[in-house]
Amino acid sequence: MVKRRFRVTVDGQAYEVELEELLADESGQKAVTSPAHSGAAAPRAAAPTPERRPASAVGGSGVIKAPLPGMVLDVKVKVGSRVTEGQVLVILEAMKMENEIVAPRDGTVEQVAVEKGSPVAEGDDLVVLG
Repeated sequence: MVKRRFRVTVDGQAYEVELEELLADESGQKAVTSPAHSGAAAPRAAAPTPERRPASAVGGSGVIKAPLPGMVLDVKVKVGSRVTEGQVLVILEAMKMENEIVAPRDGTVEQVAVEKGSPVAEGDDLVVLG
């Protein structure tokens, strides 16, 4: 097994990745190669699952802040809703990915500061838990 490091840029964001090259005898399978321009359509990747992001509450105050800038795709709670730790509060689209903002603790929703379709900046208030 050979490990190699690469830098990949996606939508202007650089990522460092490490890949392991498996030799035919290590993988238990035959290596499959395809011509660079076969003319056949590439298989479609499965739809990405939303990434779960823990909400950041400020100093125990219960104010849930946006962890990154994006667009609110959905608000899953209403004022007065009882929520449990890990429950999805808001779905935020950022960098072409859906991010589930989850409750950091049990509580009751006292305020919803955003609505579906609204843009948010990093650090903007999303939900207030009591």
